[in-house]
Amino acid sequence: MSSDVDALAQPIDVRETLAAIALGANLGDRLGTLRAAVGQLCARTDVAVIAQSSVYDTEPLGSADQPRYLNAAVLLRTSLEPLALLRVLLEIERALGRTRGEDRWMSRSIDLDLILMSDCVLNAEDLVLPHPRFRERAFVLLPLFEIAPSMHDPITGKSVESLLRACPGRSDAVRTGPLAVET
Repeated sequence: MSSDVDALAQPIDVRETLAAIALGANLGDRLGTLRAAVGQLCARTDVAVIAQSSVYDTEPLGSADQPRYLNAAVLLRTSLEPLALLRVLLEIERALGRTRGEDRWMSRSIDLDLILMSDCVLNAEDLVLPHPRFRERAFVLLPLFEIAPSMHDPITGKSVESLLRACPGRSDAVRTGPLAVET
């Protein structure tokens, strides 16, 4: 029995960073694709999934002429730098059939967005941290609130909980159940 406890009590590397990832899908087997993305994250040695939210069914942004989304969030511990983590997320999207187009409001099989990465503030060509629109998106804040309510936006200093309270558009989100991927 003590070996089980010892295996769970792994030291946390202080160089590792917390990262919040938003997941969304509105094409195909939406839940299966979200779970497959989390499974691919769990399989990596440079990422540890430490929390998973419930799944929410939400209206699409932009064109209303597309299927509803399933959205969720995961909290990671990683030793990767922000741009390296973004590359991992993009690789997973491609592996799960995502093709990125010109229209950011189009339907998609999977969308993985890096929302927050500890206190990192970054404005690079390929990545802006924190995610520039997460504060106005209940479909990001609701699942993130479940797993990291006290995580702070390094720009505003506000917690996820306070950002959610100020966010419009929560009424259409329907909690459908757990993401439930074993880590």
